[in-house]
Amino acid sequence: MAGPVGEDTGWVMDFADIKHAFAPLHDQLDHRYLNEVAGLGNPTSENLARWIWDRLAAELPLSEVVVRETCTSGCAYRGKEA
Repeated sequence: MAGPVGEDTGWVMDFADIKHAFAPLHDQLDHRYLNEVAGLGNPTSENLARWIWDRLAAELPLSEVVVRETCTSGCAYRGKEA
């Protein structure tokens, strides 16, 4: 997340709000054959991170989306370069 840290909360955004915003995407992805997810195309971790970003950026103050395949491999997407 990107943005000012709240004086009263000490965070940019409550994790519950992030979880709520991500829930519809999670439902589309969890225990699904990713090759059949609409709009995802080739389901590499890079494409998945961008797919998530494209669907959440308008709703959340994203700074990056991280997708992990294992504890040592994955990617981070930070939006389109200007």
